Amino acid sequence: MSTENTSADGVRPSTDREWLVTNGLGGYASLTLLNTNSRKFHGLLVASLSPPLRRWVFLSNLEESVEIDGENFLLKDHLKSFRPWPLPEFFYELDEVILRKKIWMVYGKNITILRYEIGSDADIRFRFVPLLSSRHFYDVVAERSIEFFAEENDGCLTFEANNQEIPVRVMLDYQRYNPINEWTTLFFDVDRERGEECHDGSLRVGEIISQREAGRPLHVVLTAEEGDCDPVEEFENELRRRKQILRTAKLSEEFAPLVMATDSFIARRNGFNTILAGYHWFGDWGRDALISLPGIALVTRRYEIAKDILLILCGHKKDGLIPNAFLDRTDEAIYNSVDAPLWMIDRVYQYVKYSSDLSFVGSIWNDLKSVIDSYIKGTRFDIKMDEDYLISHSGGLTWMDVNINGSFITPRERKAVEVQALWYNALRIMQSLAHHCRKENGYGNIADKVRKSFQDRYDAQYDVLDTGDLSCRPNKIFLVSLDYSPVKMEIQKSIVSDIQDRLLTPYGLRSLSKDSPGYLGRLIGDYNKDLAYHNGTIWPWLLGPFVRAFLKTKHHEKEWREHALEHFIVPILRSVNEEGGIGYIGEIFDGDEPHTPRGCISQAWSLAEILRTLVEDIYYMRPPHEKQFLLEDYIHDIY
Repeated sequence: MSTENTSADGVRPSTDREWLVTNGLGGYASLTLLNTNSRKFHGLLVASLSPPLRRWVFLSNLEESVEIDGENFLLKDHLKSFRPWPLPEFFYELDEVILRKKIWMVYGKNITILRYEIGSDADIRFRFVPLLSSRHFYDVVAERSIEFFAEENDGCLTFEANNQEIPVRVMLDYQRYNPINEWTTLFFDVDRERGEECHDGSLRVGEIISQREAGRPLHVVLTAEEGDCDPVEEFENELRRRKQILRTAKLSEEFAPLVMATDSFIARRNGFNTILAGYHWFGDWGRDALISLPGIALVTRRYEIAKDILLILCGHKKDGLIPNAFLDRTDEAIYNSVDAPLWMIDRVYQYVKYSSDLSFVGSIWNDLKSVIDSYIKGTRFDIKMDEDYLISHSGGLTWMDVNINGSFITPRERKAVEVQALWYNALRIMQSLAHHCRKENGYGNIADKVRKSFQDRYDAQYDVLDTGDLSCRPNKIFLVSLDYSPVKMEIQKSIVSDIQDRLLTPYGLRSLSKDSPGYLGRLIGDYNKDLAYHNGTIWPWLLGPFVRAFLKTKHHEKEWREHALEHFIVPILRSVNEEGGIGYIGEIFDGDEPHTPRGCISQAWSLAEILRTLVEDIYYMRPPHEKQFLLEDYIHDIY
C-alpha cells in the first residue's frame, strides 16, 4: 500500500499535476509541477487573513533562473523530477549542475520558504522576478487595477498594495535589485475549462540577483508576517514537527505519507483546531469535517484535535443543527444540513472508542441530547420525526445538495435513506453513552421503533423513502457501514452486492449508476458542470464506507481484507502520485473512463476515509476501547 514515488526518479514533470504545502492556518502555496499558474487559486503565498478563511493571494509566482558560466537557465524548463515526501523537492539538471529546491510553509504563519541547494562545485547567480498580486482567491483582477508601493532594505524587499493594509516581504541574501514594474496577464487554463474567469493581472515587480557559492544553500522567504524569520531554524522546526506527528500516530512507515497528508487539512479557528474540507477553495465545512475526523485525528492518535473540532461545532449549534459551512469572505455559518448533527453524534462515539474519555461526553451531553430532542420535536427545514419514527426533511439538505438557479438538482426530500441510517445509529449511540455516563436513557426504545418501521418500509433498495425513488446511488451503503444498522444481514449483503456491481470503480463509487436516465459521465460537458456533480461523478471518500460494509458482510476474514486492499484500495492509492494533486487524493473523478480527476486536488474526506479504512478495516487495527462501548447485540457485526 506504499504511497512512495511512482519511479526511482520521482514524479515526472508536467503541467497537469499540482503540488501543495499548507501552514496550519488555512493558507497555502501551490502551483503546477512546472511552477506555472493554471488556476486563480494558485500562488506561492496565499495567506489566511482570518484563520482559517479569507484567503488572500499576495504572490502569484516567482520567476526563477540561474546563470552558470555565462549561460542562463529558466528553472521550469529543466525540471527532471519531483518528490513530495518528506518535503516537496524539485530536482533540476542544468548541464552538469544538479540543483535541488525544497519548499514549505512556516507552521502557524503566513510564510513560504524556498531552499535552493547546489549539487556541484559551480558558483551560481540566481535571478528571481516576483509576480505580485493582491486579491481574494475567488477573484481575478485587471492589469494596473492595483497600485503597489516598494521599499528596499538590507536583504528585504517590501511591497504594499493600495487595496490591502498587510505588506508582503521578500527576504534573501541578494546583491542587486532592478525594478521592472511590468504588468502581465496570467491565463488559467483549468478555470477556462471549468467555465470560470481565467485572466488575471499580475505585476512583474523587479529582478532580484543573488550570487551563491557551491555548498551554501540559498533561502528565499516570502512573508505576510511582521518580524524576522530564520529559514534554517524553520527548516529544522518543520522536520521535527513532521517527525513528531508520525511518532504520535504509531503507525508503520508505509502509512507515513498519508498521515502527513492528513495534517495539511488541520487549521485554526478561534484558538481551536478545525478541518478544512479541501484545497484549494473549501473552508471548514461541518459535514466534511466530521466525516474526515476519524481518518485525520483518531487513527493518527491526535485526540485533542478531534475534541476541538467537536467543541467548535457544538459551540455553533442552533436549534439542534450545526454549521454545514462557514463562508470564506464573511465567516457566516450556514445550517443547511440534516445529516451533519447525526454525524456529530457518531463522531463523538468514535472519539470515545479511541479515548475512553467519558468526561468529555459529559461536558457536551446537553448538546448531543438537544440534537435528538430537536429532531423529535421538529426544527428548521421541516426536519422532524414523523409518526413512523423516521426523520422527514426538506430538499437539498443531504450531501447531494447542488443548487442551480434556486433549484436543487438532487433534492432527495422527505426521507433520504442515509438520514434514516444515521438517525437509527445516533439513537443506539445515545443508548450506549447514556448507560456509561449514567444519564436518563430512553433512546433504545425509540431505536427499536425506528428499526421496525424502517424494516417494514424498506421493501426495495430505495434512495429516498416515501417517494418511491429506486435510483441506484451510494447513500444506502450507510445502512451497512455504520456501527448500528436497522436492517438484517441478508439485506446488508444485497446492498453491498448491488453497489459493487453498479457503482464501484477504481477511484470510488459513482454517485448514480450508469443505467439511470439522469446519469452524466463527465463533469465538464455541454451543460452546467454542477448537473453531473451528484449524477454519475465518482467520489473517492465513499470507498471508506464501502470497504467497511463489504468486510462487515465478510466478517472481516483475512482473505477478504487482502482482497479489499488489492481490488478496492490499491487503485486509488496509485492516484496519490499519478493524478491531480501530488501526495493527495482529489475530490472527484469523471464517471466515464478514463476517469479524469476533477474538482479539488486535495480533499479531506477522500484521503481521511482511505487512511481510516486501511487502518481500521483492512489492517483491522480496531479502536482500543471499541468492545467496551459497543452494545452487546452488535459486537458480533465487527468482531
